[in-house]
Amino acid sequence: MKKLISYLPLALTPIAHADPNVPAIFGDNMVLQQAGRVPVWGKADPNERIDVDIAGQHRLVYAGRDGSWQVEFRNLPLGGPYVMTIKGKKTLTFQNVLVGDVWIASGQSNMEWTWNSFSANRRHPVGKADFPEVRFFQVERKATGIPETDLKGKWVVCDAETMKSFSLVSFFFARRIFEETQIPLGVIGTYWGGTPAEAWTRLSTLETLDDCKVMVDHYRAISSDYEGTMAEYQQKLAEWNEKAYFKDSGNAGVEKGWADANFNDSTWPTVALPSAWESSGKKDLDIDGIVWFRKEVNIPADWAGRDVTLELGPIDDADITYWNGVEIGQTPITTPNSWQVPRIYHVPASAVKAGKATIAVRVYDWMGGGGFVGGPMRLTVSDLSNGPVKIDGPWKYGIESARPSLDQRFYNTQPQQPYGPGSAIAPSNLWNGMVNPLVPYAIKGVIWYQGESNADRAYQYRSLFPGMIKDWRNAWGRGDFPFYFVQLANYMARKVDPAESSWAELREAQAMTLRLKNTGMAVAIDVGEANDIHPLNKEAVGERLAKWALAKDYDKDVAPSGPLYKSMTAEGSRIRIKFEYADTGLASLSGQPLIGFAIAGEDRKFTWAQAKIEGDTVVVWSPQVAKPVAVRYAWADNPACNLINKYGLPASPFRTDAWPGVTVDKR
Repeated sequence: MKKLISYLPLALTPIAHADPNVPAIFGDNMVLQQAGRVPVWGKADPNERIDVDIAGQHRLVYAGRDGSWQVEFRNLPLGGPYVMTIKGKKTLTFQNVLVGDVWIASGQSNMEWTWNSFSANRRHPVGKADFPEVRFFQVERKATGIPETDLKGKWVVCDAETMKSFSLVSFFFARRIFEETQIPLGVIGTYWGGTPAEAWTRLSTLETLDDCKVMVDHYRAISSDYEGTMAEYQQKLAEWNEKAYFKDSGNAGVEKGWADANFNDSTWPTVALPSAWESSGKKDLDIDGIVWFRKEVNIPADWAGRDVTLELGPIDDADITYWNGVEIGQTPITTPNSWQVPRIYHVPASAVKAGKATIAVRVYDWMGGGGFVGGPMRLTVSDLSNGPVKIDGPWKYGIESARPSLDQRFYNTQPQQPYGPGSAIAPSNLWNGMVNPLVPYAIKGVIWYQGESNADRAYQYRSLFPGMIKDWRNAWGRGDFPFYFVQLANYMARKVDPAESSWAELREAQAMTLRLKNTGMAVAIDVGEANDIHPLNKEAVGERLAKWALAKDYDKDVAPSGPLYKSMTAEGSRIRIKFEYADTGLASLSGQPLIGFAIAGEDRKFTWAQAKIEGDTVVVWSPQVAKPVAVRYAWADNPACNLINKYGLPASPFRTDAWPGVTVDKR
């Protein structure tokens, strides 16, 4: 392999309408695939001679009648940097080109999420990030009803700054593979938050899937009169919003003195925080509206005259926070994702005195859930070793204004925006604008993180997702290239008893997709967050995707997965579960007793079960179920579970039954 030399990204780029011209995926700093055929294509004048040179290889072609041309290299030598020249009536020159492996990273927001996406207080150091042999190409968002042939974006060299605006999952994936193999890597990021799998799939493929044809018919019906349909939708949405959102008519509580330290709140009831209103056990908090919370705290003597930090965790939806009657911070309803933003406010030293202090928080919940949805809740001083002062536990509360919480059936009536030619959720629109232009750029494989937007149609996802994978493979014509995906992480409130779950069913549909050749699934059931659909730990996800690639594509001695359900055997009052990827043995996290297993008899009523490891199997039972017929593990939105293999990789959630769930026939 040629010696790899670092170059700064060059400012030289081809003129947009040069003759010849090529799609934007070709440019300075690009990575070309090392093995197999490598197409290079573009436009020129009809019958124009085109000469393409790179790495000592030369190709000659004449443009067709429509000006299209394409050449194909074979088995380019690994390494670089190389210079690619494309000569026609003018010459295009691309500098600092490497030959290695090219991966596409795609999906919705958890793939899209960057270091910059996290609020400043949630950013973790990522470690080494300067890798001149790793390159990123980020596709600019575009949704369209017509297949495009070009897109916007440019190749950048990975360093401590450029990585901050690229997919974190992709960065950790690429870093691990490069560190293990020293093969130059290119990652093409094409992703869009909140998008369903059908948006990334060609219409011609969706029409062949029985569970998906109805969405294609619906899309075409909407598109036939999109302006009229859109106008009707906007009117209905305005009417629905008028009923849905509780309006803040002004801060009446502060006028009543509810923020003041000397206000008498002795008649106010108490509630344990942090907790969402609906799960607090307080019937009078089953509301949408505005509620005040007050707590008296003791300030240590040596804190007096020092700056204090107040942490309240995320608050759903908005708040104004007071210290002894003086406002010290607020997060208004206009703050993006305000219900997920941890509240961290500063109390100035001049306001900090030893002894009693009163914290008052005005919380505004305009719809849905409300309240203090997570921790920590505490007071700290940075330059003192004592502390923190914990402020969770009982708080006084008073209701300023409210209405009863709207029934879920009301939210189910929310008008859905009709997807049209420019919609990112419409069938095929993201394929057209953000994937089709990449074909047939030579790639090694794909990593994928998506499914949240299809969770309410998990049963449909059983055919949609593998259909999409096949669609991509057919489009590239490079055989069954690797396709590794992330199973949905744990999310939302944890339930006390076994229950049905659309997210569990979506995870099951993802696991079923492993039946396709050259697929792998990174289990993330242990890295999610109850209060954030975008969990912080992207490193574990990227690393687990990399394990699949290292084991299957780079011949590294790496365990690619935690335990995957294989089969069950009824043994009287017990059921024995067998797993794949358990040949080196099973374990529980921190050696604790196994949790997360539920068992049922023929009545289909699940109860929590006991479970123990026996070799490479798990035996499950419950005194309440004499003749069990089914077992479920981690079958919930946000399950408590702890089965791992000897490498510390978590077991995938599973069920042994095939009983109808909550998403059957929801298309």
